[in-house]
Amino acid sequence: MIVPIKAGAALAQISVPVIETERLILRRWRDADIAPNTAMLSDPPTARFITADGKPVTDELVGWRNAAIMAGHWVLHGFGMFVVEEKSTSKFVGRVGPWFPPGWPGFEVGWGIAREFRGNGYALEAARAAIGWSFATFELEKIVHCIDRENVASQAVARRLGAEIQGKTDLFGHAADVWVTSRDGWQGSSQGSSQGSSRPGN
Repeated sequence: MIVPIKAGAALAQISVPVIETERLILRRWRDADIAPNTAMLSDPPTARFITADGKPVTDELVGWRNAAIMAGHWVLHGFGMFVVEEKSTSKFVGRVGPWFPPGWPGFEVGWGIAREFRGNGYALEAARAAIGWSFATFELEKIVHCIDRENVASQAVARRLGAEIQGKTDLFGHAADVWVTSRDGWQGSSQGSSQGSSRPGN
């Protein structure tokens, strides 16, 4: 909390569902997530694929703006990327979930995992949960994943989700493929398990 609250006063909060998987919790953004999110974006290999200019974030205010955009998507649209938290440590793992700003190629579920948590299958686990929640919540026939052609790790996640390349796009000046997860394919595939349960949150 930046400024103490007076006794009896309350601040506005939006309700965001909480999704639990075997090892992770997908939840709303909090003030405490700003610093670890900024730290994640300060890593050059990570920033290369998930910041708008492909450059690492080294300024505290820029990091705050990024977190504000992520949290603000929920306020404006009623959905957005979840913070991913590791159950065993309560640590910030990354952000995964829906993303659909103006001009985007489609309703996306994207993922960004902090460097120290890669190699554990967390991106796949969280993405499956977010896709399952999205199909259960919205009248969608497909969900897209916009992936830079040089982002081999994310391509591997998309393949394990059962997604297929069905188009091309430009992501902030970089060539990217549009991978698609279809509702029919998701419902009919064992890969489509969300591996999680959803409950109301705040």
